[in-house]
Amino acid sequence: MSLRGDSGLKYISYYDSPVGKLYLTADGKGLTGIAYEHEDGNTFPMNIRDVKFSDNLPVIIDTKLWLELYFSGNNPGFMPKLSIHDSPFREQVWKVLKTIPYGQSMSYGEVASIVAKQRKTKASPQAVGGALAHNPIAIILPCHRVLGADGGITGYNGGIEVKKYLLDLEKINYIEK
Repeated sequence: MSLRGDSGLKYISYYDSPVGKLYLTADGKGLTGIAYEHEDGNTFPMNIRDVKFSDNLPVIIDTKLWLELYFSGNNPGFMPKLSIHDSPFREQVWKVLKTIPYGQSMSYGEVASIVAKQRKTKASPQAVGGALAHNPIAIILPCHRVLGADGGITGYNGGIEVKKYLLDLEKINYIEK
């Protein structure tokens, strides 16, 4: 079976990172997820069927290279091809995440303001937080770069200590609460 273009089959791999094991998922088109291994034994929170382990899928290779560069303290300078689909609002929030440069941050309010302008409607910081809570691609879609209005750290799916680690790695200033 070819690893390219088979969108019905899901692929999974893992990456041992400084913040713990990361599970990588892809379809035949791009990366569909990066999830943290959870201490409660729920090792992979995404619902996937017909899964095949693969380290040879081009997007998995690209993602692991991206993670190697990132965790060595460098800006990878590229983004693996993504294949994520959700509500238009969440997808718009995630597109804004892609614009936050390595080593910089935005507040939930700033993200909400950008989304509101793009949608020509209102968007609240709380709605942005909800979209970030459903971010399927940890680290690469950098929701860890979104901080409170005062620069404080708020929740993070990988845990506050992981968020601090990622912010410190990128030398992003934040306020501990």
